[in-house]
Amino acid sequence: MLKFIITRLVSLIPVVFMITLILFTVLKMMPGDQAAMMINPGLRAADRELAYQDAVRRLGLDQPLTTQYFRWIYNSARRDFGWSSSHNRPVREAVREPFRNTILLNFFVIIFQLSITIPIGILCAVRRGSIIDKFFQTASLITFSMPSFFVGLSLIFLIAINLRLLPAGGMPIRIGTTPIEFYISWARHMVLPATTLVIIGLAGTIRYVRNAMLEALGQDYIRTARAKGLSEKVVIYSHAFRNALIPISTIMIWTIFSLFSGAAITETIFAWNGIGKVLVDALNNRDFMLVITLNLFFSGLSLMANFISDITYGFIDPRIKIN
Repeated sequence: MLKFIITRLVSLIPVVFMITLILFTVLKMMPGDQAAMMINPGLRAADRELAYQDAVRRLGLDQPLTTQYFRWIYNSARRDFGWSSSHNRPVREAVREPFRNTILLNFFVIIFQLSITIPIGILCAVRRGSIIDKFFQTASLITFSMPSFFVGLSLIFLIAINLRLLPAGGMPIRIGTTPIEFYISWARHMVLPATTLVIIGLAGTIRYVRNAMLEALGQDYIRTARAKGLSEKVVIYSHAFRNALIPISTIMIWTIFSLFSGAAITETIFAWNGIGKVLVDALNNRDFMLVITLNLFFSGLSLMANFISDITYGFIDPRIKIN
């Protein structure tokens, strides 16, 4: 297994190199002057020129492109991601709180998604063609066709505006509240964005689990297990579901990692201070270093998801590891 893991890690090296090269190239092609955005517009002309030259030196823009590239790679490896022009502080500090907020939001989304999609997908496969199966197939098709902004705005209109049960968006305020009140306020602000992400993620996952289980239930070893007199529960969960884990694990892993990069619209709608909203704001403000850092993070998530999928395959199906 160790050789299998090392082989997968080595294969990621050229991919990482190409990703960083593409991101750096796109950064240099973006319109705007990063150094000029770091200067106080209220300075006099002479002071502005001095401040501009100082910003150019601090950002390393006076160096050749190859030097800038390798310097960026070296600094990123040391967790020095540069200076955020829109937040006027290091990128690492600018994304610290949004990163925590996104992790907290997605933690609950993942728990609810997995606890709902797997049982419903198995149930639809076992009762194929029943009313339950038809209902969830129709419901999943409807939710799959709805964009996240439509779901989010609908929840805001129905629950926050009409019923006034939950806040329409924003972040909880710690000042003037007790710890218990603050946590309750945090949960109330989180319900609508979490519900939006769960709804838009249910459709594809339920259908994927259902199809994987249907394929597993149609295999010869399932008929053999039933012919031996095994209970239906053992046949479904010990035989069919175990062999359906390979395709199911793929969609589950990618669902978990895609939540971080796919929540930008939802976080923006609900003014949730997460990395998705920070990325949208950084694009609007042309905050180059923040944009490239977040894109590097999302690319790393994709590579990590692919790597974990390969390792999971090796544990679930030893034939893949041997091959």
